[in-house]
Amino acid sequence: MDAIATAGLTRTFGAKRAVDDLTLTVRQGDIYGFVGRNGSGKSTVMKMICGLVPQTAGTVRIFGEQFAPGITSRRIGAVIEEPGFYPSLTGLDNVRCRALSLGLPDAKAASAQALEQVGLADVARKKAKKYSLGMKQRLGLAMALVGSPDILMLDEPFNGLDPQVVREVRSLIVRLAEVHGVTVFISSHVLDQLERMATRYGVIREGRLVREVTAAEVEAECADYLSVRCADAELALSVLQTAFPQASFTVMPDNALHVSGGAAPQEVGRVLAQRGIVVEELFVHERDIEEYFVALMGSDVESVAAPAASAAPARRSAARGGGRRA
Repeated sequence: MDAIATAGLTRTFGAKRAVDDLTLTVRQGDIYGFVGRNGSGKSTVMKMICGLVPQTAGTVRIFGEQFAPGITSRRIGAVIEEPGFYPSLTGLDNVRCRALSLGLPDAKAASAQALEQVGLADVARKKAKKYSLGMKQRLGLAMALVGSPDILMLDEPFNGLDPQVVREVRSLIVRLAEVHGVTVFISSHVLDQLERMATRYGVIREGRLVREVTAAEVEAECADYLSVRCADAELALSVLQTAFPQASFTVMPDNALHVSGGAAPQEVGRVLAQRGIVVEELFVHERDIEEYFVALMGSDVESVAAPAASAAPARRSAARGGGRRA
């Protein structure tokens, strides 16, 4: 059964269509990375799924149960945009307020456990207004976790966290999904963190879902390949297929050869030179996950820090070798 399923989900604000006929599915146990530019509608979609904002049209189903617009499922824990808490209360009391609202029988114990999970046990009795930005983010996560929800909705959970805490939060998310079967729906601009944990992705652009894709499909589409251009493409292809039977070859419309798997650039160049075949161009094409998603969601210099949005293919000297970052 799908943990989350939307059909034709739409939200308008006056004349603006913030979310337009969006249909997506999130399977139970997925870590679903929701990717899009600033202002693309990510937070609005998440709020509608959580029942915090009523949809203008369309349906939301949580584990097969359809929820009316603006109705919240108790099976969802969420941190959307900024964590909401009472600054004058301690971290423990903030989480306990959430636990009491859920009707948990031992609210204090459940709250202490949630704070322990996010690494705030030592400051549980400190007032929330004295927390750092990273601690406030973790407090919001603890409030979402209390009551052991089946679905965790996280909107930019890595904001304000130092690298060590990011790693801890990422490990917690993976553990919740793999060990406890929690379904995680997470939006983030930190694509390298999503790459380390997401099992599926949804890409939104201007309120419309552009694509849903598995992590394995993303990895395959981002895989490096060797591009070879020769004066005699047919002869080069025949020679290389014989020399590298384990590799895969694709002849492009411009007669360039794309070679994937088991063919080092230096060896390819040597084999062609030995047969007297003139090599006009030989380079390794690299496409990282950022470039892949920027192409799908549209470039935005304000929301993408690195200059990977360039349409030009990434190239690297064949003599340098190397590979994609793990």
